[in-house]
Amino acid sequence: EVFSMEELILYVKYQAKPGCRETFVRQIVEKGILTLIRQEPGCLAYDYYFSAQDENELLLIERWESAAHQRAHMDQPHMDAVRAAKAQYIDSTELGKFRLED
Repeated sequence: EVFSMEELILYVKYQAKPGCRETFVRQIVEKGILTLIRQEPGCLAYDYYFSAQDENELLLIERWESAAHQRAHMDQPHMDAVRAAKAQYIDSTELGKFRLED
């Protein structure tokens, strides 16, 4: 796979409220939000991963064709439901960007 210089890969590390990690992800999946996000223009991947060491830690990896696509994603109406779920189930988030070396 050819990596385009435009492509944006982000990770978001979530610290869920105790015992709420699975509930948070279930909400995103069962309400159809994950499907909507994956269908957005420019979305290459949007995947959640559970930490094996910390039962409250959750990792999200998102890949976008460009930063502009990711910005548009943040303005989608279904992201309000994500923010509501985060307020209910998540204590903190840490955002980072993957930098790929040539």
